[in-house]
Order: sequence, then C-alpha cells, then structure tokens
Amino acid sequence: MYVPRYMFFVKGVGTNKERLSSFEYALRGAGIAHLNLVTVSSIFPPHCRIISVEEGLTRLEPGEITHCVMAREQSKEPGRRLVASIGLALPSENARYGYLSEHHGFGQTELEAGEYAEDLAASMLANTLGIEFDPDKDYDERRQVYQMSGKIVESQHISQAALGAEGNLWTTVLAAAVFVK
Repeated sequence: MYVPRYMFFVKGVGTNKERLSSFEYALRGAGIAHLNLVTVSSIFPPHCRIISVEEGLTRLEPGEITHCVMAREQSKEPGRRLVASIGLALPSENARYGYLSEHHGFGQTELEAGEYAEDLAASMLANTLGIEFDPDKDYDERRQVYQMSGKIVESQHISQAALGAEGNLWTTVLAAAVFVK
C-alpha cells in the first residue's frame, strides 16, 4: 500500500507549434518533465506534509512513476487568457484527509481561478465534515463559516495563467500537486 507522506505544488507555461510539445515545455517550466506522471483524484492524505518544490524534487528520480493532481489548459488562439489552478483544503485534524481540486478554463485571472479552485476544495471538505453552509453565498462568507466551525484549518491554491501566444503556436498552462512517498 502506498500513501503519500509529502506533497508539493508546481506550475508552468509552455508554447510550441505542436500541442504536445507545448505541454512538455509547461512540464519543464514546472520542473516535473523528467517524471512519469499519473493523475489521481482529489484526496490529500492524512498526515501528509506540504514541502517545498526543491525538497520534493530531491525525493524523486528521473523516470519515477509519480502521482499528482493536475489541472491544465491549452489554446492556439492568440491573446486568449487561459488558466489552470489547484485548490487545497485541510481539516483541523491531521488524521483526517483533505481535498484537492483542479480547475482550468478561459477568461479568468490567476487570482479568480485560484480562489475558485480553493472554494471547490473547501466546499468538498465542508460537505464531508458535515459543515452546513449556504452555497449561494460568496466564497469569503463561506470561508468564515468554515473557519468558525473549527473543522477546516487551512485552504490555499496555486494558479498559472497566460495569454495565448502569437504566431500560430499552442500555449499550455498547468498547475499540479505532486505526491511523494
């Protein structure tokens, strides 16, 4: 059984005339192109610790099969704003699991997309923990309810935005939460 004990966040942007190559360049920009990435769903394991990118990368070998939660968006449309975000919500009890969410799309700023992803993760965790909230309220109001419950201790996000490149090129943005043994 493999349960990750560490996790780190990365983000990157890539452009190229080939769609796949632009993704490769985004992976390089994020520092994880040397890994065999396997995307997984949205659970942040109990007792898992967030570490720096530098520390996380020292724990991984080139070619290693590495699990991650990844958001990515691609476009060949010049000037189009694209974004990829990962949100995280952690429970106050370290022995419980938290949630990660991925969000990708067009037209949002990094902050807008990041807050949206963070809200998704916090809402999923709140539902799991039985925290009642009004889904029609804005995220800042719901965040106060989450924090006042004492059951959600932290939420955060990482986002990458870019404008589609000129010159008939693909642009790729990605954000990822990378798990380490």
